[in-house]
Amino acid sequence: MAVSAGVALAAVSPGTYGPDPGSFNPANAPGSSHLVSGSPSCTVNTDRSIDCTGYVLGGVGHTNATVSLTANYSATINCTNHGGNLVETHTAKFQADSPPITARSTRNGQLTVPPDSTSPFSAPQVCPNPNWTPSIAPGTLVLNSFSYTLTFEGFGSAYITISGLNPI
Repeated sequence: MAVSAGVALAAVSPGTYGPDPGSFNPANAPGSSHLVSGSPSCTVNTDRSIDCTGYVLGGVGHTNATVSLTANYSATINCTNHGGNLVETHTAKFQADSPPITARSTRNGQLTVPPDSTSPFSAPQVCPNPNWTPSIAPGTLVLNSFSYTLTFEGFGSAYITISGLNPI
């Protein structure tokens, strides 16, 4: 019981999260990069899926950027045979990633960053026997951490980072 309580305290709760401290560091961006419209944020939904907003950056010249979203989960996985019987239960850690997005600078030095999302149900679950069907046991899914980053081409560090550390 005490172990479960410790895990629950480390979990990322549903809510809206904004940029981490240190985001919008001019050393990690071209020219005079700045927010033109929208507001970068990510919402953790009650089903632990994550939706991140779109926004527009200005002052980026002709520099493109890569956007990535990764979420780390743990859950109890139930394995069911073809007869519908539960035959195996185990705890697993798994990761859900959205495909990386290349945001391209279009005109007037602006970069339109599209919305992004990921879900624990998009990550493959496994059972020891490939003939069994895996499913996440109700009430056991935990979002342990997530990271959303926007990194400009040619720069070694992210310009914007959002994680489960900075609730709005």
